[in-house]
Amino acid sequence: MVTVIVQFKLPSPISQEKARELFLASAPNYQKITGLLRKFYLLGEDGCSAGGVYIWESKSAAEKLFDAEWKQFIRDKYNAEAEVSYFFSPVQVDNLTGEIISD
Repeated sequence: MVTVIVQFKLPSPISQEKARELFLASAPNYQKITGLLRKFYLLGEDGCSAGGVYIWESKSAAEKLFDAEWKQFIRDKYNAEAEVSYFFSPVQVDNLTGEIISD
């Protein structure tokens, strides 16, 4: 599995309520993406930064999403440049299901 962390600075702070509104509006875009297992939206405590954590089946699946079109979507929606970092995730602990998951 691969974890991708996306971070970007917002041009001005936003509230948790505004973030929830923005994130819910884009959430349907991430449903049924091949290889995407889970996505977490992030908002910094000060409201000045945002991003996401994505859990993928593979790096090749992730790379299909984070293309020029996706980066332009982030620019248009948040007026920000996204930093995308990839991490190998050989083990996950899921306390909701009580599972330890390994590829």
